[in-house]
Amino acid sequence: MGDCGVCCMTCWCPCITFGRVAEILDRGATSCCASGAIYGLLCCFTGCHWIYSCTYRSKMRAQFGIHVEPCCDCCVHFCCEPCALCQHYRELKKKNFEPELGWDLNVQRGAGADMYPPAAQRMGR
Repeated sequence: MGDCGVCCMTCWCPCITFGRVAEILDRGATSCCASGAIYGLLCCFTGCHWIYSCTYRSKMRAQFGIHVEPCCDCCVHFCCEPCALCQHYRELKKKNFEPELGWDLNVQRGAGADMYPPAAQRMGR
C-alpha cells in the first residue's frame, strides 16, 4: 500500500496497470491500450487473465535479472493478481521508469538503459 493511487487503480481497473507494465516490458511493441484490452477481454470471457500477466512477470525477471522468490510466477498471479500487478508497477518505478508515460516518453527521458541484464563475463587468460 505504499502507492495508494496504483493500488486503487489496480483494484478497480487492473487492465490499465497491466497495459502500462506490458508496454514498458515490450519496449513499445504493443501499446498500453492493446495489452490492456487483451487483458480485459481475457478477464471478462475466460477468467484466465492471470496466465497472460504471468508471462510478463517472467519477462520482467529475464530483462532485469530478478531471481524467482518465494514461489513460481504462476502461483503469485493465480493467488493474488492485484498484488502481483502492483509489484510489477513498483519494480518499474524502482528501475527509473514512469509507466504512466509509456515507452516512448520513458526512452526520451533516459529510462531503459538497464533493460538488459549484464552480459555473462569470463576471465581472460
